[in-house]
Amino acid sequence: MQSPLNLTRFRPRLLDAMADYNRERFFKDLGAGATVGIVALPLAMAFAIASGLKPEAGIWTAIIAGFLISLLGGSAVQIGGPAGAFIVIVYGIVERYGVANLLIATACAGVLLFAAGLFGLGRLVRFVPLSIVVGFTNGIAVLILLSQLKDLLGLSVEKMPADVFSQLHAMALRIGTFNPYAFALGVVCVAGLVLWPRLPRLPRHLARTRAVQMASRVPGPIVALVTLTLVSWGFALPVETIGTRFGGIPEGVPGFALPDFSWETVKQLVTPTLTIALLGAIESLLCARVADQLSGQPRHDPNQELMAQGIANMVTPFFGGMPATGTIARTVTNIRSGGNSPIAGIVHAVTLMVVVLLAAPLARHVPLAVLAGILVFVGLNMGEWREFTPGQLRHFSRHYRLLMLGTFFLTVVFDLTVAVQVGIVLACALFIRRMSGLFSVELETLQPPVLTYRIYGALFFGAAAKLDEAVNAAERAPRGMTVVLDATHLIYLDASGIDALRQLHRAVLARDGVLRLESLQPQPREVIERSGFADELAAGRPHTTEG
Repeated sequence: MQSPLNLTRFRPRLLDAMADYNRERFFKDLGAGATVGIVALPLAMAFAIASGLKPEAGIWTAIIAGFLISLLGGSAVQIGGPAGAFIVIVYGIVERYGVANLLIATACAGVLLFAAGLFGLGRLVRFVPLSIVVGFTNGIAVLILLSQLKDLLGLSVEKMPADVFSQLHAMALRIGTFNPYAFALGVVCVAGLVLWPRLPRLPRHLARTRAVQMASRVPGPIVALVTLTLVSWGFALPVETIGTRFGGIPEGVPGFALPDFSWETVKQLVTPTLTIALLGAIESLLCARVADQLSGQPRHDPNQELMAQGIANMVTPFFGGMPATGTIARTVTNIRSGGNSPIAGIVHAVTLMVVVLLAAPLARHVPLAVLAGILVFVGLNMGEWREFTPGQLRHFSRHYRLLMLGTFFLTVVFDLTVAVQVGIVLACALFIRRMSGLFSVELETLQPPVLTYRIYGALFFGAAAKLDEAVNAAERAPRGMTVVLDATHLIYLDASGIDALRQLHRAVLARDGVLRLESLQPQPREVIERSGFADELAAGRPHTTEG
């Protein structure tokens, strides 16, 4: 007998990839993993700093979580690590609860993610409407852009609040500390990242030169990080750097440490834990779906992916890490660089660790404005801005627009948890309304002593009231009337629908009539028989409740 849990099917995609692995695939994975590892360095530092943490928190999360997600995950090419989507969430948790409680919430979220995969809940994430996903993705992108204004403008703000309006107010009060050098570095960084992928589109005689072809293969964030750091250091620009704010990056591997843990603390962290788990699940599985489409690899196993994400988030907090999930930018880089198995993700983690251990002393010179520029570029690419244009909005239904714009507004003004919760509740309410609108009861014939109705759609709790018209007609019908319900087009029936049918049956019996249901589909027939309503119809008696 198969276990209801998924533990018996814990099978990382790496095992399947190794079945036909060869030397050619290994060298592709080696090149792709090295490329992604280099790309991950500036992103990991930028995500951590923007989240209110030290840069090493992002780096070691990318290394440890990236390694575990690739080793144990259900996707062949997904790269895990810190993600831009977590910036606003993590910053808010750090400001409200502190770093130690962030680590506890992350570990607890890892337990929830593992349990979700264990119980086979991975596919439920696909039930989150696309309108909600687009709304909160664009909302997070806006929040990332706003959160980077301080470092992009070089403003001297002692402590940034978590609330977006408070942040804008704090920056407005300190606008006099604007640093033109930091702003110039940030703008040049964004412009360079936008223009760098367009190198191959130069006039043919330039694009084909060996120098341009070699340069175009170097990831844009690395080019921006190295060149602008050299400019800042060489000209001794008066800008804030990793060294001036954090004192640099530790050169060794972080030690294993247990955060202060108590059951009372866990109870206070329910909301942050659920937020991290929900966002991690949605982000990782959406990223895995994108990876499936781009890579041509076999479809990912969502439950295995959630279990791997859970393990990664359970482990990284004990090394001072932050929440991790699937990362779209690094996953796409992996695919385009030739990655074709989880080995590429493992190589990415090893590459990043080697680079950090060798180059940690140099990181202290990296200007924070350059990292802000990289995150501004990430935020601009993260948002699906075309969906918000008037021309595109006209193509969507009012329900879609309400969900998307409402989720976007709630994400920016309140937070992601409120936005997703309200969005899902609203989506359910709109779905019920739409489904109830599809149910109808039509009078087909009135030839005494027979009254025939044809019913369409789903007779469920949201549509049961629509049967009242037939009940009222039965109460006014001549005695001895036979009421026939043609259920050929009745596709679904629930307990509320059975109750509505019983009311109709009582009304018909009160007039000494007979109720018949004809042409039942399998699902309504099964419900009618299981509820005992079929016996009531056959016996010509109403339902009674004993006691």
